[in-house]
Amino acid sequence: MTRKWLTLLIATAALSSPIRAQQNEIPRTEHGHPDMQGTYTFRTITPLQRPAELAEKATLTRQEAADWAAYENQRQNRDLIIDTVGGAGYPPGVISYNEFWYERGTDTVGDLRTSLIYDPPNGRMPALNEIGRERAAYTEQVRRESAGPEARTLNDRCIINNRTGPPMISGSYNNNMQLVQNEHYVMIMTEMVHHARIIPFTEDHNAPFRQWAGNSIAHWDGDTLIINSQNFYPDYGWRNTSPTMKIEERFSWVDENTLDYSFTIDDPNTWEQSWSARLPMRRMNEPIYEYACHEGNHGLAGILAGWRRWESEGKNSGSIPSVDD
Repeated sequence: MTRKWLTLLIATAALSSPIRAQQNEIPRTEHGHPDMQGTYTFRTITPLQRPAELAEKATLTRQEAADWAAYENQRQNRDLIIDTVGGAGYPPGVISYNEFWYERGTDTVGDLRTSLIYDPPNGRMPALNEIGRERAAYTEQVRRESAGPEARTLNDRCIINNRTGPPMISGSYNNNMQLVQNEHYVMIMTEMVHHARIIPFTEDHNAPFRQWAGNSIAHWDGDTLIINSQNFYPDYGWRNTSPTMKIEERFSWVDENTLDYSFTIDDPNTWEQSWSARLPMRRMNEPIYEYACHEGNHGLAGILAGWRRWESEGKNSGSIPSVDD
């Protein structure tokens, strides 16, 4: 072998070895797919939508990210909110748990984006279309009137939540999930509302009925796990969406401690266009503990009873007039 060819071979090996090393670093199951099993947290202080004050800024510098995190951690700290003044979205006198119980995350996502949404490019959810606006107006009215348990949000009723999935979006607490996989199924259990999705690797949505979290199926696209969900119930479900909503979730292995999680939502009966977001899933050593809500949830009965009392006293528009009127 000539020196020229030997030099070329060494150079080629040097260029290709990082690629081979990266491929070999991905742990795989006995069936050859990336082994993504484990318990993860997806908490982050990066908001779902880009704040108005950052409208023209898709990413932050490291210093700006540190300043933003410090500001948000202080703004959202429940122990710093004065009860008679309110703050962080709470009106006076309606402050919830103290700061000890929150686990919203303290840092922005690693690539320093100003929102989890990356499409549309403005980092905001698209505008509601006409059908979406009509449904939003209707649900806002029945919820304002607390017309019955079905009129309250799915969160109020302890059925599903923004962290339950699909999709999984960081929130105030319980931003944790466990993933288990084998040749035929993948199971994703989220801590919020203690919801488990047992998802088959198949090509057809064959569930004969609609479900709160939709009907999900999975497949592999190379080393990317893709989960498609549709057939949602009811007509004003997650974020007031419609049963026609379809969600695609994508999981890819980044390193031994991180999964990249992204999702795309398409609901032609809610938004003018589809939208997509991305956030990291970081491995954690703690287990998922049982979450119980409805068994001890007296809030729903209190909401309905309080509103009926106001109606009987004639304090609500269109309600039964009081005896003094």
